[in-house]
Amino acid sequence: MSRNLPDQDHLIRMQEDLKRALMKDPSEIRWSMVIDVSKCIGCHACTLGCVAENRLPPGVVYRPVMEMEIGRYPHVRRRFLPRPCVQCQNPPCVKVCPVTATYRDRQGVVVVDYNRCIGCRYCLVACPYAARTSDFGEWYTRGTPDVVGKIYGRMAAAEGYEAHPATEYGRRWPVRRSGSPIGNARKCHFCLHRLAVGMLPACVTTCIGRATFFGDKMDPESLIFSLLGSPRIFRLKEELGTKPAVYYLS
Repeated sequence: MSRNLPDQDHLIRMQEDLKRALMKDPSEIRWSMVIDVSKCIGCHACTLGCVAENRLPPGVVYRPVMEMEIGRYPHVRRRFLPRPCVQCQNPPCVKVCPVTATYRDRQGVVVVDYNRCIGCRYCLVACPYAARTSDFGEWYTRGTPDVVGKIYGRMAAAEGYEAHPATEYGRRWPVRRSGSPIGNARKCHFCLHRLAVGMLPACVTTCIGRATFFGDKMDPESLIFSLLGSPRIFRLKEELGTKPAVYYLS
């Protein structure tokens, strides 16, 4: 059995790749992700990890996992397809934004400026991957009762967690009452706030099947670079010319 195990855990190697990439000029980095659908078991750990990391409210999901049935009865099996924002190099969402609130940064990641976004949701319609959602200011704990002397309840525990400001894009946003990011379009951003301090995206570290890989595709020594040379590699809706930075292994 030991002969089938890798010499080094993929997470450790990707962490080393990340540290090496951060030593470069940011404009020389092109962050990319590879997802091996043959390893994904549909546990949704990446989805929940993303929700916890980014304090996502109801209706806002950055990394859903699509479920499909393949085959014909009685030979039927299930396949799972995690679908984060694919970080298009030619993003349709950027072209339709009337206030230039969404754009590609120097590392090729499509981001949203919450302070510029007016909530028109044009980008939600333009995205061919349905990778954007709108924050309507909902709360998971809305309507939850409070009981004096108990640790549960809206004010005692749950709302305190939800109201805690997220740190997306390396900023500490206001307590979740009103204002950005409420009313804005929101999407996956490869956990840029984690990358900036040398940490891999939350979805990568929480994937129990080691199905998600991440790194700088411009680094020939990186794990991500070697995976992109696999004959199993493909991208979603390549015919649209969006040039995604998220790849899949069949």
